[in-house]
Amino acid sequence: QVQLVESGGGLVQAGGSLRLSCAASGSFFSLNAMAWYRQAPGKQRELVAAITRRTTVYADSVKGRFTISRDNAKNTMYLQMNSLKPEDTAVYFCGADTGANWNSLKYWGQGTQVTVSS
Repeated sequence: QVQLVESGGGLVQAGGSLRLSCAASGSFFSLNAMAWYRQAPGKQRELVAAITRRTTVYADSVKGRFTISRDNAKNTMYLQMNSLKPEDTAVYFCGADTGANWNSLKYWGQGTQVTVSS
């Protein structure tokens, strides 16, 4: 069993930066696909970025601004968010799975709020 806990959200002005963390308890090494999703009010949850043992992918809206990474020694995944825009405002969730499909994740965190003011 794996538990995920996000942190690092908050309020930031447009153009600023935040780094989200997703700390995992349990068998972190067994996790293959890990991802960040976000959900804004009134909108569906959408993929922000994903990382597997072989690749990383990003939503077009965040390419060049966000960077996903993982530190196996710290059992933690990160999302570095730069040049933030008001449209990045959402609850950000981390998810993970032992498989490689980031569209079908078994484990989820509780979410962390990111608010970008204009």
